[in-house]
Amino acid sequence: MSQDMTPEEEWRALLTGTHPHLQHKPFRHVPSSPRCKLCAAPFRGLGGMVFRRYGYGPWEKNPNICGRCFKGMTDQAKGCPGAEEDGRVAGAEVPVSMLFADVRGSSQLAREMPTWDFTRLMQRFYTESRGILVDGDAIVEKFIGDEVAGLFLPFLAGPDHARRAVDVARELLRATGHGAPEGPWVPLGVGVHTGTAFVGIVSSGGASDFTALGDPVNIAAHLASQAGAGEILVSEDAAEVAALTGDGRERRHLSLKGHPFDVLVLPSEGSYTTT
Repeated sequence: MSQDMTPEEEWRALLTGTHPHLQHKPFRHVPSSPRCKLCAAPFRGLGGMVFRRYGYGPWEKNPNICGRCFKGMTDQAKGCPGAEEDGRVAGAEVPVSMLFADVRGSSQLAREMPTWDFTRLMQRFYTESRGILVDGDAIVEKFIGDEVAGLFLPFLAGPDHARRAVDVARELLRATGHGAPEGPWVPLGVGVHTGTAFVGIVSSGGASDFTALGDPVNIAAHLASQAGAGEILVSEDAAEVAALTGDGRERRHLSLKGHPFDVLVLPSEGSYTTT
């Protein structure tokens, strides 16, 4: 931890990509690539074999980051002032783009398909979506039933994190067969939103998780729940940051639990919708 920063300031600098640790990358000269985007610890070659013994293997939420860096974040959470009272919470409020993808009609699919066939379908969806999120420099925030959520943070996805989220949403539709003549092998609706949310570590009872919390997260989830099969609903905030336009396209008005939205609808082939 930097002696010149409070824990929250250090978290904010880390998550926004301005922390000196990200600039110096202490292990950058140790071969070989690919390597952790935070500390540059190698994942392959002789260096990777040695570093993996000390916990520097890929992190499960994004294998572009090492587990040791995540453990460092967790240890910092345990040492934060007020950690016992807060249940070991550490992080900062930062700009983040969020993507939620829902399987449309999953309850009906589960009723109509044999249990093992439905389970294999969902496993395929989890596997495909995780690979696409990781390739798009997202953090796989969670899988919940028929839904996947990804976080696009500046330190990993860069300043164009909103555009990256939209590109990943398009790739999710393409990879699941939306726009193909035979139709999708799993029907998806996707929501993308950009806002300022709490991002960090929440710990309890010896278990820790890296997550995002706040109303912006809820908005992204609500958008996904309103998206039809083959639709991507992009909030006005995300569309502005990503420099998207929707001139001349169909508009739809939504009310998402007290949040009014005017929605622009594009065709399902690799589409997005701007709200």
